[in-house]
Amino acid sequence: MSGKIRVLIIDDSASVRQTLTAVLSADPDIEVIGAASDPFMAARKLREEIPDVITLDVEMPQMDGITFLRKLMSQHPIPVVMCSSLTETGSETLMQALEAGAVDIILKPKIGAADHLAESGERIRTAVKGAARARVGRLRPSRISEGTTAKLTADAVLPPPRAGAMAKTTEMVVCVGASTGGTEALRELLEALPANSPGMVIVQHMPEKFTAAFAKRLNSLCEVEVKEAADGDPVLRGHVLIAPGDKHMLLERRGARYEVSIRSGPLVSRHRPSVDVLFRSAARSAGGNAMGVIMTGMGDDGARGMNEMHQAGAYTVAQDEASSVVFGMPKEAIAHGGVDKVVPLEQVAREILAADRRR
Repeated sequence: MSGKIRVLIIDDSASVRQTLTAVLSADPDIEVIGAASDPFMAARKLREEIPDVITLDVEMPQMDGITFLRKLMSQHPIPVVMCSSLTETGSETLMQALEAGAVDIILKPKIGAADHLAESGERIRTAVKGAARARVGRLRPSRISEGTTAKLTADAVLPPPRAGAMAKTTEMVVCVGASTGGTEALRELLEALPANSPGMVIVQHMPEKFTAAFAKRLNSLCEVEVKEAADGDPVLRGHVLIAPGDKHMLLERRGARYEVSIRSGPLVSRHRPSVDVLFRSAARSAGGNAMGVIMTGMGDDGARGMNEMHQAGAYTVAQDEASSVVFGMPKEAIAHGGVDKVVPLEQVAREILAADRRR
């Protein structure tokens, strides 16, 4: 056993299989053990060797990816990262994949544009590493090291926060960050909140286009109003704003109210949107009026920003290890000293409502 993450690629496009193989093989911690053009070929390969992670196309001949995913999860759960092209229709289908047990979503890499390929490659490798650590049916051993690619901090988008955050007012803003496993964790959290809950802003690591479908799905399930954030949207009680994929979201104060700013910019902590960017903006603009929540996800995005929120007077909460699909982000936030309380997922909504009542 080499200790590498063993990946099986399932995609009907030969060029995509070739590109994904090259992108994943560029990481010394990842080994592509095979590629299949359809689920039936994949099933034959699975009888020979069980991978640690599967990347799975959505649209394939003979059997679509969602049907294969459901069969796989019912018979032999393996962490699956769905691979899709950038389409509105596909984003709706991908929501079904997350409900069926997929760990994450990645976009099919585009040919050309070196910068785009570099960013896509890092995102794909990070998604596979996160999936390898995910709890899918049973605990999987953590056998991988963090990537060594240099990463930017929130300084790339926002300067460090100034001393002396504003004093508390009567209105609280809840800032939430999540990544791997976060789509279903956020659903559980938001379904537990009443219609008059404090205004909330969320960064969930997800590609562009898919966040709109994700917000629409949550809005159909929850008492609170959920939408993909647009530049200048106000943060209102009973409303939830989700950062659009591939854009950073900042919290800003305009007179007596808060609103969000949607910006382009470099990857921060290897992500766009970045939790660190949101949390730092909350520390600077809201101070003690904010509450920070960090949830399941791989890596350390949000750890520095949550510590800045904590130092600015915000109440901060982290999801515990037992209820996290991947305990990377909460663990790092705790290690940075910025977490006031660690709770299981089912208690996060209770903490938000209790903090609101204390005001």
